[in-house]
Amino acid sequence: MKRSGHRRSFLNWFFAKELRPPGAREEDEFLQLCIKCDRCIASCPYQSIKPAGWKYGLSVGTPVIEPREMPCYLCMICPDVCPTGALEPLADHEVDMGVAVIDQETCYAYRGIVCRACVDACPFQGEAIDITLSLEPVVHSRQCVGCGICVKVCPSDPEAIQVVRAE
Repeated sequence: MKRSGHRRSFLNWFFAKELRPPGAREEDEFLQLCIKCDRCIASCPYQSIKPAGWKYGLSVGTPVIEPREMPCYLCMICPDVCPTGALEPLADHEVDMGVAVIDQETCYAYRGIVCRACVDACPFQGEAIDITLSLEPVVHSRQCVGCGICVKVCPSDPEAIQVVRAE
């Protein structure tokens, strides 16, 4: 399966904060290209994309997705409206916003409570997230595009799954 060219570094997962819209170029290039025109924000029919607030530091005003509030439903409209190419058009399977990571300590399924919320909600069910014979969810990082739908539907509080940005 073709990926969007991003290399995932384990250390970058811990230091990266913003989850960018689908098709976002690598962070340095994205920040150079993004003119904060808000076209991607206005085009999103799900209102998944919003401007980064002050907590994002120098990235303030750039488009971000906070999956717990509203995940990306991969409609792929936003890359087509980006005037600078900060978001590049891709097929939904090529998107690489991040990867879902499961916290086994808080995940209901890993605690013996039957829960399939993340598995059932995944648009790439059986490919990106699957369930083991012991009924525990497993994320397949090569197929996970980081849309965050699994985060939104997770009934655990705090959520037992989060998307960590790809870089």
